[in-house]
Amino acid sequence: MKMAMVAGEASGDLLSSLLIRGLQSRWTDLSLVGIGGPKMDQLGFQSWWPSHRLAVRGYIEVLKHYREITQIRSQLKLRLLQDRPSVFIGVDAPDFNLDLSQALKKQGIPTVHFVCPSVWAWRAKRLETLGQSTDHVLCLFPFEPALLAQHGIDATFVGHPIAQWVPKQIDKQAARLQLGIDDQALVLAILPGSRLSEIQQLTSRFIQAAAIFERTHPELTVLIPSAPGLMQHLKHMVDGLPQLQRLTILEGQSHEVLACADLALVASGTATLEAALFKCPMVIAYSMPWISWEIIRRQRLQPWVGLPNILCKEFVVPELLQSQATPIALAAALQAWIDQPERVQAMRHKFTMLHDSLNQDTSLLATNAIEKILVS
Repeated sequence: MKMAMVAGEASGDLLSSLLIRGLQSRWTDLSLVGIGGPKMDQLGFQSWWPSHRLAVRGYIEVLKHYREITQIRSQLKLRLLQDRPSVFIGVDAPDFNLDLSQALKKQGIPTVHFVCPSVWAWRAKRLETLGQSTDHVLCLFPFEPALLAQHGIDATFVGHPIAQWVPKQIDKQAARLQLGIDDQALVLAILPGSRLSEIQQLTSRFIQAAAIFERTHPELTVLIPSAPGLMQHLKHMVDGLPQLQRLTILEGQSHEVLACADLALVASGTATLEAALFKCPMVIAYSMPWISWEIIRRQRLQPWVGLPNILCKEFVVPELLQSQATPIALAAALQAWIDQPERVQAMRHKFTMLHDSLNQDTSLLATNAIEKILVS
């Protein structure tokens, strides 16, 4: 049994690693090939290209890397058509995976897309492409299969694996002991994104906001978990910014950081959902080049950008985007959580209900859905 997979960034690598465990338990002779990250590689996945080569977001940024990315896709398509897998599984990265899936599907290779594209948030026209490209979609959120069914697309809700990994009750004291953090410290987690373009846009603003916040909170400890391969970039950027009394950059360990954090500054993306599952008061921010933002802004279907707010259908946590994401505004939004403990309690209640709704046996449900496709 051979399966091909493509994961395009750190979050896709994480999702894929969970899926791989389920697939390997079902098919003990399984061979897995394609584009993957370090977590996939640790499970025996054979990466023909590393996933970080695809980790580009925004129209202008994609144009800069367009030739390289299209060459990788063309070479991968030829390789998979020459040595056909039993199924192709595209994990997120829809701009890369849907075109590839469509070409493979036309040649009779079953295709699965893991993570429904955010057609309910923006780019609804992508639904047509999704239907043409995939035999089945594995959905992370419970409302998605019914939406896709309206457009003739087969789908299964498999839950969000992060909801399994994050305990419902967080032992903050144990997390702080593990990272060597003082129990009395006020801990701010900074998660500036998993792509180089994101951390270039947001790290400076987040550090400056922390410096402002530190003036009235001298007990502040700042922790930054680095995405794979970006630690040196982060250290280089931080060196030229206002010096904080207690700042530590860690290799990975985002869950450990969120477990011991009192507050968080988070780039819009999967990390916002992780922070929500840890019930951590957060401020969501995002920034990209002006042209990319204008294109995306015109295609938005909902008033929210952050996943926790989209899923709760309200502004449970603040969002500061583009020019709104100034260091002063970010620091003020952090202070607002300190000043309103009742708001923190309401947030935690809503995020506990969200946690319950997303907590499913993702590996088993996804593997069952893939098996049905293979035997149909």
